[in-house]
Amino acid sequence: MQMRAMREYAATRGWTIILQVKEVGSGASQRELPQKLMDAPRRREIDVVLVWRLDRWGRSLLDLITTLEELKDLGVGFVSLTEALDLTTPTGRAMAGLLSVFAAFEHEILRERVRAGLAHARQNGKRLGRPATAATKAAEIRKLHGAGISKAEIARRLAIGRTSVRRILAATR
Repeated sequence: MQMRAMREYAATRGWTIILQVKEVGSGASQRELPQKLMDAPRRREIDVVLVWRLDRWGRSLLDLITTLEELKDLGVGFVSLTEALDLTTPTGRAMAGLLSVFAAFEHEILRERVRAGLAHARQNGKRLGRPATAATKAAEIRKLHGAGISKAEIARRLAIGRTSVRRILAATR
């Protein structure tokens, strides 16, 4: 149904269909078909991208805006059939500007939430960052070094970096 409606729309606009992409069940993973489709404008093979709905093109508002900006820079139009968003017209380009504002807003909200979550974790005494793997072996490192084993050999035996061994031994002096 969607493909037929888009073919009919393209015919009424007098467009020639160069490439059709049908993607099913892609989820949030890296989507190969839209990436292949983006290669066509880069090679100057197409003038317009026609989609059924915006959510069929971009998985997030930021993703959508990024690809719309790239298409604009390449001189390629973009039309979303069901939302009546036609970036080949001045009104459509104005709507894209509004989408860009909302994408920036969404990004700022996400940043604030992440910062608040990190601050809350710190307040509750949660340690952030990478887990201290080498530090848990500090006593064993000192014991092996005291037994005369080289730093490189200690690192190999304990499967940690030589720099970690040197740092732990320097801290004990």
